[in-house]
Amino acid sequence: MAMILAENFEDSEATSPIEALDAQGVDVTVIGMSTGTLTGKKGAKVDAVATIADSTVGDFELLIIPGGGSPENLRIDETAVDFTRDFVASGKPVASICHGPQLLISADVLSGRTVTAVNKIRDDITNAGATYVDEEVHVDGNLISSRIPDDLPAFNDALVNALGL
Repeated sequence: MAMILAENFEDSEATSPIEALDAQGVDVTVIGMSTGTLTGKKGAKVDAVATIADSTVGDFELLIIPGGGSPENLRIDETAVDFTRDFVASGKPVASICHGPQLLISADVLSGRTVTAVNKIRDDITNAGATYVDEEVHVDGNLISSRIPDDLPAFNDALVNALGL
């Protein structure tokens, strides 16, 4: 599985899915604009072991987009936007939480879809042509979305279910 990540991510939205998938024996590869240690809003450290530029959709079965400031940092990087667009187009699961849909908006993949997110970006989601719902977790085809860190148990369960585990 791939987790696309940049500086200022929401700590638990990165660490909790990694822990949940690791408990199921699933390896999560953190990919970033460069390799090295990334720091979350509250100080969590996560190592990006591969770059987005050197990664391909075929390398992974699922993409996770944590929130916080990370999606805003990623959405201005064309490599990250293209990778995300290609992942959604592949039909493989793409999971976003909190501000994660900002990257999906920039990838122009939300038109006609239904997602949830932190309510602060609901207008952005609607303006991108999607339907916003206020739910703990929402699955629309290959898109899995959740709102906030309190939704992580349901989000993590949805990740595990998407993998058929």
